Amino acid sequence: MLNGEKSREAFERAEKVIPGGVNSPVRAFGSVGGTPRFIASAAGPHIVDIDGRRYIDYVCSWGPMILGHAHPEVVAAVQEAAAGGTSFGAATERETLLAEEIVERVPSVEKVRLVSSGTEATMTAVRLARAYTGRDLVVKFDGCYHGHADHFQVRAGSGLATGSIPSGAGIPATAAAATASLPYNDLGAFESLCREQGSELACVIVEPVAANMGVVPPAEGYLQELRRLCDAHGALLIFDEVITGFRVARGGAQELYGVKPDLTCMGKVVGGGLPLGAVGGRALIMDRLAPLGDVYQAGTLSGNPLAVAAGLKTLEVLDRENAFARLEQLGAQLEEGLRGIVERKHLPASVSRVGSLLTLFLSPGPVVDFTSAAAGSRDDFARFFHAMLEHGIYLPPSPFEAWFVSLAHEEAQLAETVAAAERALAM
Repeated sequence: MLNGEKSREAFERAEKVIPGGVNSPVRAFGSVGGTPRFIASAAGPHIVDIDGRRYIDYVCSWGPMILGHAHPEVVAAVQEAAAGGTSFGAATERETLLAEEIVERVPSVEKVRLVSSGTEATMTAVRLARAYTGRDLVVKFDGCYHGHADHFQVRAGSGLATGSIPSGAGIPATAAAATASLPYNDLGAFESLCREQGSELACVIVEPVAANMGVVPPAEGYLQELRRLCDAHGALLIFDEVITGFRVARGGAQELYGVKPDLTCMGKVVGGGLPLGAVGGRALIMDRLAPLGDVYQAGTLSGNPLAVAAGLKTLEVLDRENAFARLEQLGAQLEEGLRGIVERKHLPASVSRVGSLLTLFLSPGPVVDFTSAAAGSRDDFARFFHAMLEHGIYLPPSPFEAWFVSLAHEEAQLAETVAAAERALAM
């Protein structure tokens, strides 16, 4: 197992002043062991750690870097914005421009509120849904992750799944009681809840493509039935497109699958690598937000000028580069290469992909929910992760996260990744 001396020293120093040595849990390599890499710089599809080792990066800052790292036009846009001031606590024209771009792209969105993170977006969406319906019950799905707000911690994915934390400490019982978590892709479970508690249901929040238990696509007709059942019971449907928004299609997963939610949560790509999120939906619902309505939401750095500039430039480049056809091509190449290894070697593994989101599950497929996603051996994944790291491939340090392909990745780098995976899977 290769551990850089400078990263080890940096981690030991960080542990003295930062809980666990990191500012987001999965960065700590807790489920794979070893020392997390401390990153010095990045460009295109590569990151470079403080020991000078360069890696092909499939974390991509957990999704935002769809153009690759340090894209020259995004960097220039941020520099220009920063030269005019980094924060005002007042309205700017760029905020309106970004909101207009979102409304133009996302089929269900008429109005948008910009926030500073995906967690803020999902918190706001649920509060809006509860106010609009006058009900309290929220339905989420096992293995889906919607941020770290109290009511999302029940059987969540991402870092909670990685750390085997079924529900975080410090969560009031009342918050957990107002949230029901059901198996993803299991319509029968949701139909049963609707029969028993449909009149109490405020909203359903779902990742339209689950990407926090690894990548798990929706079953055929699943999202359409969620839409129908929410309508039948007077509940709102919320799509958490923090990961899928502006990544799996120009208008997100709702464009890809032809389903319009009532509210959409966005993040990652929309901020171009800077802290920015958004919640949008029908004007009738969105106008419940203060200052027009009685649902309070605020943020000192909401619509930050640097983040808005990065987001605007990222969306512009995506439009210009025929991005989604290219991302589909790159994702398909990586999938085919990995699947070829699995089939040739008759490995107990499977590959799941939607566009430029992909996961190699070290368990037989199909993976359709959190139970099947969690069937693989964590020890096997840890060995695979470190073998790939030694071959210069930086993957998410968790079996429950998506790999992200960017426009900066090229065919040769994908081929190098597949070759590394073949060697790693032979260990």
